[in-house]
Amino acid sequence: MNFFIIDDTATIRGMLSNIIEEEGLGSVVGEAADGAEVDADNLAMLDVDILMIDLLMPVRDGIETVREIAPFFHGKIIMISQVETKDMISEAYSLGVEHYITKPINRLEVVSVIKKVSDYLVMEKSLHNIQKSLSFLTKHNRNDLPFENTRHEKQPSFNSAAKSILLELGIVGKSGEKDLLDLLPILHQWDTEGKRDIPPLKELYEQAAKKRLGSSITPEALRKEGKAVEQRIRRTLQQVLEHLASLGLTDFANPTFEYYSSKLFDYTQVRMKMLELEGKNQTTTTRIDIKKFFHALLMETKVRMRRGDHVDVSRGFF
Repeated sequence: MNFFIIDDTATIRGMLSNIIEEEGLGSVVGEAADGAEVDADNLAMLDVDILMIDLLMPVRDGIETVREIAPFFHGKIIMISQVETKDMISEAYSLGVEHYITKPINRLEVVSVIKKVSDYLVMEKSLHNIQKSLSFLTKHNRNDLPFENTRHEKQPSFNSAAKSILLELGIVGKSGEKDLLDLLPILHQWDTEGKRDIPPLKELYEQAAKKRLGSSITPEALRKEGKAVEQRIRRTLQQVLEHLASLGLTDFANPTFEYYSSKLFDYTQVRMKMLELEGKNQTTTTRIDIKKFFHALLMETKVRMRRGDHVDVSRGFF
């Protein structure tokens, strides 16, 4: 595991580095004294798996830093702090922070938390590989079924049709999966009512937040949760883009890559991400057309629901 430590106290950075290396937990590939010194591009270039960040720092604190990098950082985040206010902890978790380590630093606590996060990362990567294998086997087996035996299969629900697409896109189990599954029925209802234009994203995110937390949520809590939904969605879409680009690099004729890359994204964005993964292009933050993604995902879900789960992207839907 590769670690990056952000703390304004050099002694704390040194203690954490020593614990990580002495316990054989991984390598510390970078350090910074303030959140203002770090961005998502730095972390990506260093291939950071786990970011350890102090909550209180003089220029840009941990919350602001996490809010800035979370949509584009694909690793795990551990917050270090002696402050344990409920609001701060709640906001940190909503932004994707996995665990807390409290000051003063305790070696046993540090080792325990890091091992938990590392084990989860390994499990997540293994699950992702298994999902890819299962997706391939499922599509392969469906190709062997005669059409006569599949056309009378029970039509899937809207939710199961959406989940089957998310599985192909490699985001089942990700933090943004639940948000997408909350948003899609809202968009479906909007479309059913004849409203062809997607509503403003802020309104859409807050509708999803209200659906999850209930109509009694306060306006301030709704605003915060809507912002958290937005951050998780942005991070998830970046993961989808990277997943498709990885498929394209492995096999340019991969049916999932061929079918979804141009539907969900601008192809130039996918190509730039492929070059970035190959190391032929500087790491950049890709601005994704979120409304285009939502519209395409909604249309594909409706088609998948109408045609049935046996539909295979290698044959095409239309």
